[in-house]
Amino acid sequence: MDTGGVTFGEFIIAKRKEKELSARQLALAVDITPEYMCEIEKGRKTTVSEEVLSKLIRALNLPEEEAALFYDLAAIARNSVSADLPEYIMANQLVRAAIRTAKKNQRTRCKMGKIH
Repeated sequence: MDTGGVTFGEFIIAKRKEKELSARQLALAVDITPEYMCEIEKGRKTTVSEEVLSKLIRALNLPEEEAALFYDLAAIARNSVSADLPEYIMANQLVRAAIRTAKKNQRTRCKMGKIH
């Protein structure tokens, strides 16, 4: 997914402003401190729990596509897999095999459709 060059914190700020929420209001809505919210938005806190990520998605009322981007941006910030994927990946052997095949072959986006 193309992130458009935006960071996780920048994305939250933009969505928060679209909803006309202050950082303090958003923090209270997701049950974290305003200081912690500030640290997230400024990119100084990257290990945000899955619970807080889910609460932020709900508080910002993100549609499915934006929620996926949100999870991807959070994962990029902490250099890990998107929080919405590990359970699915581990529950599906075919998905794990496809990922390993893609990694082994250094598959590009165009070639991914050819994995069977």
